[in-house]
Amino acid sequence: MQTTELDPTLSQTLSAAEKAGLKLVIGNKNYSSWSMRPWVAMTAFGIPFEEVRIGLDRPDTSARIGQYSAAGRVPVLVSGKTTVWDSLAICEYLAEQFPDKGMWPQDVEARAMARSICAEMHSGFTGLRSAMWMNIRASFPGKGRTPAAQNDISRICEIWEDCLAHSGPHQFLFGDFSIADAYFSPVVMRFRTYGVWMAPALQAYMDRVAAHPAVAQWVRDALAEQERLEKYDVYPD
Repeated sequence: MQTTELDPTLSQTLSAAEKAGLKLVIGNKNYSSWSMRPWVAMTAFGIPFEEVRIGLDRPDTSARIGQYSAAGRVPVLVSGKTTVWDSLAICEYLAEQFPDKGMWPQDVEARAMARSICAEMHSGFTGLRSAMWMNIRASFPGKGRTPAAQNDISRICEIWEDCLAHSGPHQFLFGDFSIADAYFSPVVMRFRTYGVWMAPALQAYMDRVAAHPAVAQWVRDALAEQERLEKYDVYPD
């Protein structure tokens, strides 16, 4: 078990995490896109938590995750006696528990759209997931361009363009950074790994997401990890 080590400006300390009673169980930061979403959201909004990182694809992985959730998957949020074991459910739970943080957009229509695109990401884009898995340390330019993945890339660009057209001066998807940006942050990592060309406005959005302190911290942690999973580190010809 390890505790998050963050930029001091993010004010994430173990004592504060213990006081809040929140524990987030995640997988390897280099590979686990589902873990990245709630971790980035909690970090971005200054919600203290204790991090439990469990290495994936090890003999004891299932048993260790099983200590927190019978579903056997990461991420898992433990909040006192409450356990939440799905990334979108975790984000919704946190938005309810910390309403003052403004994790969703304040505007009703924008909030509905933000929830919709997160749900679409949560349940769809299987072509992208299967052909262009997350590996922050890797560089696979031009790989994974299956027809299904290309269709998913086009749809994501359409979502981003639509959101950014109404986002105002801050230029995240709904103005200020929100759960929606945290939810698409692993996609930004994928597009960087696979060298996906973006129109200038979308590339600028990706750059802003990558530069966000919470996302940048996750990337630094991913680059510092020592584990290597060959099935994700070598792209087959």
